[in-house]
Amino acid sequence: MIRHIVLFTAKDAAQVDKMIEGLSVLTTIPHARRLEVARNRKTDQLGNEIDVVVYGEFDNEADLAAYKAHDLYQESISRVRPLRELRFAADYNVSTDVRFV
Repeated sequence: MIRHIVLFTAKDAAQVDKMIEGLSVLTTIPHARRLEVARNRKTDQLGNEIDVVVYGEFDNEADLAAYKAHDLYQESISRVRPLRELRFAADYNVSTDVRFV
């Protein structure tokens, strides 16, 4: 399983709801096992710059690639890119990349 995590900061705090609305389009793309869009609670003691989190789970690389190639993914980009300051993304394979203690 591939986990896909994307973190966003808004150019303007007043636009966070609009960012969430634009990112929520992603939840209707059928290739994800699970996809969540959430406002960061900003409760970390060291850093609270992140405004919005996108968390996705995909069965394999092909499903993740199909998700990113979907028309709604491009629509979400066009809606959110003008509103965001920064975007950080990370993908990892749970079966090979995660170290359990």
